[in-house]
Amino acid sequence: MHPTRVIGLMSGTSVDGIDAALVEIVGTDLDLKVELLAGKTYPYPAALREKILAICAGAPISMAELAEIDDAIALVFAQAAQNIQVGYPPATLIGSHGQTVYHRPPGFSISENSVSGNILPSHQSPFPYLQSLGYSLQLGRGALISRLTGITTISNFRVADIAVGGHGAPLVPRVDAYLLSHPQEARCIQNVGGIGNVTYLPPRRDDWLNQILAWDTGPGNSLLDLAVQYFSNGAKSYDENGSWAARGSPCYPLVEKWLSQDYFRLPPPKSTGRELFGVTYLHQCLQDCQAYQLSPADVLATITELTAASIVNSYHAFLPRMPKCLLLCGGGSQNLYLKHRLELLLKSVKVLTTDEAGVSAEFKEAIAFAILAYWRQLGLPGNLPVATGADQEVVLGEVHPVTGDK
Repeated sequence: MHPTRVIGLMSGTSVDGIDAALVEIVGTDLDLKVELLAGKTYPYPAALREKILAICAGAPISMAELAEIDDAIALVFAQAAQNIQVGYPPATLIGSHGQTVYHRPPGFSISENSVSGNILPSHQSPFPYLQSLGYSLQLGRGALISRLTGITTISNFRVADIAVGGHGAPLVPRVDAYLLSHPQEARCIQNVGGIGNVTYLPPRRDDWLNQILAWDTGPGNSLLDLAVQYFSNGAKSYDENGSWAARGSPCYPLVEKWLSQDYFRLPPPKSTGRELFGVTYLHQCLQDCQAYQLSPADVLATITELTAASIVNSYHAFLPRMPKCLLLCGGGSQNLYLKHRLELLLKSVKVLTTDEAGVSAEFKEAIAFAILAYWRQLGLPGNLPVATGADQEVVLGEVHPVTGDK
């Protein structure tokens, strides 16, 4: 079988840029093999990033402005796809996740008091069936990417899972299962993007696929990045290597208070986003910190501890057993202080990165959407119902073939 060359495009809840991965793929599931040819992150233009973050924070916007931003995101995604191919034979397929600007889990709305711990079921809708469905909006329309690149593009991956009762997230567990499972040991694959999400992989034997668990663990880098921007007056966008937080000391009473938030107690399947762990949540955290007279470094250490503790607590609460190994990926995998805190909290669990298992930690999410696009072309399901809560397996993504000249 000849390999298929695919581009995966991804921008997560950190909104720091477009991760582009050029890969060659062969196989289907257990025989799946992926080679990363090139990977690069292309930052958003500053003005566009500010607009995206404002939408994510709930800023009012007209339909005309939304259409303009949708087009602008598609344009920079298309440019990333074109640039990542330079020096390589052209790809035949693009899988574009787009940019999430709104995510509502099925059956729930987030109240104005969500920071203090209330996530309320929604019962006010005149359309009860629709209210039980989730909703997730990704901008950067695939039809325009296809037109600009001249490459068939698959996008809008989440809607098919949502239509059959799922959260539309997390969507990478099936990819994790076929790339990173082990025949003897249980593993957790922990992505730390803006939001953290985990895939628990039991040993690859018997009915292992139906024993996989996955959910969004809570804040990943989202609160930490916002706090860094706040304390640096916008001069810094993230805590490089966790070095700023490492100079502080966590305030454990605050961590315990924040962990009482309803979301952390909800059983999987579950998903979340900036709608909950965003600017409003950070402002409440900063207000809470005033009573303890914390320095900026102490605040960053405390927020980092929240990320680490929310991950570890969820393992103890929802896993059938602790894994032998934790494989980190996403931008947070480069945060050495966060990794150290996870090692201390997890004790006997090995904490590595997916790089050490043969999959790029930095570009794993982009690689995943290349694979999901590849599976869509083959007519294979991309979701894992035990992870998303969907009623059934479905193929994911809307196909935008090339039409006419660019």
